[in-house]
Amino acid sequence: MAFQKAVKGAALIGGGAIATVFGLSQFSQYRNQHGTFVHVQAAEGAAAPLKDHFPTREQQIQRLKTTSEFDVLIIGGGATGCGCALDAVTRGLKTALLERDDFSSGTSSRSTKLIHGGVRYLQKAIMNLDLEQYRMVKEALEERANLLEIAPHLSAPLPIMLPVYKWWQLPYYWFGIKLYDLVAGSQCLKSSYVLSKSRALELFPMLRKDDLVGAIVYYDGQHNDARMNLAIALTAARYGAAMANYAEVLRLLKSRDPASGKERVCGVRCRDVLTGQEFDVKAKCVINATGPFTDSVRKMDDEEVPNICQPSAGVHIVMPGYYSPDNMGLLDPATSDGRVIFFLPWEKMTIAGTTDSPTDVTSHPIPTEEDINFILNEVRNYLSVDVEVRRGDVLAAWSGIRPLVTDPSSKDTQSISRNHVVNISRSGLVTIAGGKWTTYRAMAQDTIDAAIRAHGLKAGSSKTIGLQLQGAEDWSPTLYIRLVQDYGLESEVAQHLASTYGDKAFEVAKIAQVTGKRWPIVGKRLVSEFPYIEAEVVYGVKEYARTAVDIISRRTRLAFLNVQAAEEALPRIVEIMGKELNWSEQKKKEELEAAKRFLYFEMGYKVKSDQLADSSEISLLPSDIERYKKRFHMFDKEKKGFITILDVQRVLESISVQIDENTLHDILNEVDLNKNGQVELNEFLQLMSAIQKGHVSGSRLAVLMKTAEENLRQRAVIPVDRSGGGL
Repeated sequence: MAFQKAVKGAALIGGGAIATVFGLSQFSQYRNQHGTFVHVQAAEGAAAPLKDHFPTREQQIQRLKTTSEFDVLIIGGGATGCGCALDAVTRGLKTALLERDDFSSGTSSRSTKLIHGGVRYLQKAIMNLDLEQYRMVKEALEERANLLEIAPHLSAPLPIMLPVYKWWQLPYYWFGIKLYDLVAGSQCLKSSYVLSKSRALELFPMLRKDDLVGAIVYYDGQHNDARMNLAIALTAARYGAAMANYAEVLRLLKSRDPASGKERVCGVRCRDVLTGQEFDVKAKCVINATGPFTDSVRKMDDEEVPNICQPSAGVHIVMPGYYSPDNMGLLDPATSDGRVIFFLPWEKMTIAGTTDSPTDVTSHPIPTEEDINFILNEVRNYLSVDVEVRRGDVLAAWSGIRPLVTDPSSKDTQSISRNHVVNISRSGLVTIAGGKWTTYRAMAQDTIDAAIRAHGLKAGSSKTIGLQLQGAEDWSPTLYIRLVQDYGLESEVAQHLASTYGDKAFEVAKIAQVTGKRWPIVGKRLVSEFPYIEAEVVYGVKEYARTAVDIISRRTRLAFLNVQAAEEALPRIVEIMGKELNWSEQKKKEELEAAKRFLYFEMGYKVKSDQLADSSEISLLPSDIERYKKRFHMFDKEKKGFITILDVQRVLESISVQIDENTLHDILNEVDLNKNGQVELNEFLQLMSAIQKGHVSGSRLAVLMKTAEENLRQRAVIPVDRSGGGL
């Protein structure tokens, strides 16, 4: 009864305010319905793709070298830069793009994976009567609808639950979420709704029950951010843009305008990072779309220019899928320090984040233990006491740098809007800064519009609304069934390929290797518990992947899902890439080490070692220490004080169990802190202490040694599959 009264109260409180914006809603619906017609017109008005298959990277580099002058040259291969390239090339402009690393290697691959308008920005707009914030939310909701339409294989609506623990909050949040629906108008994905306590717990059983009043569920979009960025880049390449990753801009080229006598930016001096070769690329207009590095490029133009970008670090963590339902996210609208935390299912795992704190600009941001623990503590506040939130269950962690536009003197990044700014310098350099992932297309349109006006380029209006991205044209929700039936792929692998490559999944399936098994017929997995297959490495090279990091982090998302699994897959990935790219043995070794450094520092692997090392103060009961020593000495028969692969093999042979040497090496390496090829007694006791504290979980060595102890009596099979592999 009380629940019904609260809902009725919400209706009364919100009714007057909703009425005041009803006219706006009606106009929005008319505009959006009219917009559907515009979508079709725009898609039809764009020039047809030049090729079904995009050029190789070598062909793209050659075109950059030999083209006398481009109309538009974009610096930066993130979502905004690639969006600018697609917008420009579909207007008929001769377009080039240079990215010093890989497409989406920066912020664009390290997001919360949401396509959203921004509930908290709408709250600020209403509370502060801020029209700019409202317009930003409105634009983002329109772009959300377009992005879900043009790349349905990479994106989908996601219900997000907002749990309510105080009665008075129910009408407050209900009103805010209903306004969010209202601003979206006819492009509202699905209408939000209120849940009773029992229904909320039914849909999200991990939720904390104490004091729960009910919940509100609303809808936003979710996507595979790095693959979406790549789809934009590949689509631009198919339409004729010269797109090159690993092409670093060294300096801007300038010439004096004979009419005005002023210096104008006319191109760049760049370097092919892979070969070291330098060359010039000339263009009528140069666009700076470098995200957090915006000011460094602006200072190439004018060293005295003030900064317009204040970077903010956002850390995310990935936990096992059992922490959240398969198809329901969670929003914590008010954390202990006023931030917003999302807790979302993604790629059959659970992603939690984000933090928001000022940071220095770097190409290699590192997640901190402080930020990881902040997220874990906030998650604990919302999950049932029956669910033990363990530090060891963090499978991956990363930090992304948001390029927030601000006054350089501002220090409070949390109050900064992520709206975008287009700036044109006195020498004609066009800079696009700020914004958010969801609005990349609108940002690109505004940027190219400004470039056309400033440089007198001849081009029509934007054609990108409704323009389908790579893989979307013939995709359908049942496409994966054809992959299973036609090629003999596992159902899970087929679903993954369809949702990653869209209608191009057939190209991957065609090059998949025969397994030699009755089922599946084709598709050798890189690691057993993830649906990524070896053929994706070969296809990734075609998609401009040139390093092992490109494969584990952006062509596949393995590094973002489970760092240990990514490390295990690396040797095979390097072997396949080496064959495709003719790498020497030395190059293979360098790639393997570079990828391991990436996992260690940027994807949270370092915190695993730190957690184990921080547990050096062994907090075990004397009885536990004696028990674990006995277990250890079962393997260390010679009382050396350490065990090696040979010791483990000897014990396993005595109970008739065989595990290949590479697997044993990986198992011991997870615990070998000083990397000397052996596990010492103290390291083993640290491991067991960390496991008891919850800092480490899923240690294969601990499971193997415990099971071996039991099997010496029972002779059962020892499991060696990774049981979670937390950091």
